[in-house]
Amino acid sequence: MDVQELLRRYALGERDFSNVNLVHVCLTNANLVGAHLTGAHLIQADLRGADLTAAHLRQAKLNQATLADAVMIKICLISAELVDADLSGANLINANFSGADLSYVNLGGANLKGADLSNTNLTGADIRGADLSGANLKEANLDGADLNGAYLDNSDLSGANIIGANMRRAGLSGAKMPDGTIHE
Repeated sequence: MDVQELLRRYALGERDFSNVNLVHVCLTNANLVGAHLTGAHLIQADLRGADLTAAHLRQAKLNQATLADAVMIKICLISAELVDADLSGANLINANFSGADLSYVNLGGANLKGADLSNTNLTGADIRGADLSGANLKEANLDGADLNGAYLDNSDLSGANIIGANMRRAGLSGAKMPDGTIHE
C-alpha cells in the first residue's frame, strides 16, 4: 500500500491499517485520527504536523521518523520503537509509551502531561523544556537523557534510572523520586 491508497481508504472510513509498510513516506499534516497502525513500519516517515489523536501504534516501528509538532493526544505507542525520532514540540498529552524504545529521541518542548512512560527506554533522549507534569516514569531508563528545564512536577520517577541524566533547572515539585521520596 502506498500513501495515496492509505489516505484514500482512510477518507472512505477505513481505520485499520495494521502492519502496513510505509518506510520513508511523506505524511506531513495528514489527518489520521483514530487510525489503527499496530505493528506498522513507518521508519524515517515524515509525519510533521500530522494529527494522530487516539491512534493505535502498538509495536509500530517509527525509528528516525519526524513527528515534530504532531498532535498525538491519547495515542497508544505501547512497545513501539522510536529510536532517534523527532517529536519536538509534539502534543502528547496522555500518550501511552509504556515499554517503548525512545532512545536518542528528540522530545524537546513536547507536551507530555499525564503521559505513561513507564518501563520506557529514554537513554540519551533530548527532553529539554518538555512538560512531563503528572507523567508516569516508573522504571524508565533516563541514562544520559537531557531534561534541562523540563517540567516534572507531580510526576512519578519511582524506580527510574536517572544516573547520568541532566536534570538541571528541571521542575520537580511534588515529583516522586527513584528512591520513593517526594521532592519538595
